[in-house]
Amino acid sequence: MHTDTSLSALLVQSGPYGRSRRPFAAVTALSVALCLSGGCCSLPKAHLNPEELASPDRLDRGYVLLLPGIMGCTSTDHELTVGLARADVPLAIEMYDWTEGKWRMISNLRGLTRNRREARNVAAKIVAYQDLYPGRPVHVIGYSAGAGMAVMALEALPPGRRVTSVMLLAATLAPDYDLRSAMSHTESGVRNFYSPVDVPVLMATMTLVGTMEGRHTVAAGAWGFTVPKGIEGEERRRYEQNLIQQSYTFEMLAWGNSGGHFGWVRPNFVQHWLAPMVTPPSTADAATASRQRNLPQSSQ
Repeated sequence: MHTDTSLSALLVQSGPYGRSRRPFAAVTALSVALCLSGGCCSLPKAHLNPEELASPDRLDRGYVLLLPGIMGCTSTDHELTVGLARADVPLAIEMYDWTEGKWRMISNLRGLTRNRREARNVAAKIVAYQDLYPGRPVHVIGYSAGAGMAVMALEALPPGRRVTSVMLLAATLAPDYDLRSAMSHTESGVRNFYSPVDVPVLMATMTLVGTMEGRHTVAAGAWGFTVPKGIEGEERRRYEQNLIQQSYTFEMLAWGNSGGHFGWVRPNFVQHWLAPMVTPPSTADAATASRQRNLPQSSQ
């Protein structure tokens, strides 16, 4: 096996895939929705050194894989990186751009065949890290369409492979998307953060353009996931136990999260709400970590 332990060496390049063409109206609708949600007013790109965030010392402690939305690694998406860095998360942190570029937003969202192929590449990255650093924690955080990519990547993991945790922020999947396969590849279930305030993108636009798997419906990032039909009894109980959901609350406004599509990646919110979930307990603030790790389970 290749023994280069640099994070860049773990990058699995995606191959050339067919690019679907989408109606101009759909592209316009999605662009307007992103602007209304604040996506056109992103912060200046942070001065963070990727090599420092993926140093051998950090890699030896664990790995946090960030999957951005349909515009790729923009400065807005990198606010996730900024928030984790501010919180002094001691693990390796990488944002992986799984998209075809920010000008192919609809293709990035609705190119299901290509996205599932790319999900296998993401899964291969996770496996490569685990092979090089067995027993270390692996956390996956997916934002917007990146949340859908996170779920598909977990589904693509080989049998027996599991990540420590997965967090979905403003997920662009249908509410009744079956998460059982993804859940089976996690140690702590699926954590979903959703906001009914996210009207332009996750309600209006997903209904018009479609969710990542092609459903014209309000996304799970707006109202949360529900248990799919046909899952009953003990299996339903396990599903609900492994689906941990957190709705937006106005308490989050104090950390810069206004409840819109981009609120989940604001640095202060990431620092105080998300970072404790991926920080080893020995170095996390005990009170904050306890509050954040014990989110209420889904009652749906």
